[in-house]
Amino acid sequence: MTGGMIVQLIEKQPDGTLVQRDERAWSQDMIAALHHINYLTLGGREYETIEGRLNVEKQTMELLIVAVRGSELK
Repeated sequence: MTGGMIVQLIEKQPDGTLVQRDERAWSQDMIAALHHINYLTLGGREYETIEGRLNVEKQTMELLIVAVRGSELK
């Protein structure tokens, strides 16, 4: 994908364990939007973005997210 990157969304559970929720190619526009957002939606749920990490070995961006309580979208 030219101008994009593979992004992994990793959810931190209340007990501290990590669960990968999504992995897909994001466009450069979606990556740029991260400068302006704190929350994202995935699978009908809302998540807060906590931090990001660039994995040089895998050439991916990893975003740590936590579920927002009562965030099931209708």
